[in-house]
Amino acid sequence: MLNIITQPHPTLRKHAAEVLIDELPKLKNFIKDMKKTMLAKDGIGLAANQVDELRRIIVVNTKNGPMAVINPKLSGKSFKKEESEEGCLSVPGVYGIVKRHFKVTCDGYDENGRAIRIKAQGMFARVLQHEIDHLDGVLFVDRTKKITKGAIPNEPQNV
Repeated sequence: MLNIITQPHPTLRKHAAEVLIDELPKLKNFIKDMKKTMLAKDGIGLAANQVDELRRIIVVNTKNGPMAVINPKLSGKSFKKEESEEGCLSVPGVYGIVKRHFKVTCDGYDENGRAIRIKAQGMFARVLQHEIDHLDGVLFVDRTKKITKGAIPNEPQNV
């Protein structure tokens, strides 16, 4: 199982690098470990940044089990947005209300390097947006309208 880093760890604020498709065979075990870690921690999504790896990889738990998306990119977003409470494995004990697009289209690659397009709505769309934010160094607390539980940990100080 992988170690999930928490706020204010500096990796959480960094932009993750694109994955070259020919790198995927070397990343199979890492992706498998990401899935195991997400499930063991009762998460519904996990980004590589959260396990201190700056690569554009996310895993999300679907009704068919965990799936990986490599180099995910939102290619479509609905005009309709929805507010809902979010939490995060990297900001434990903190929850807040975040407004997100109700429907999204996400393009990327599966763990075998095949191009995929995911059309998602509701909670699945929210999870994709949350995890892609991680890859860009954005935490849900940056987008929250109101913290409903807990307190946001301080950012690291530049020394």
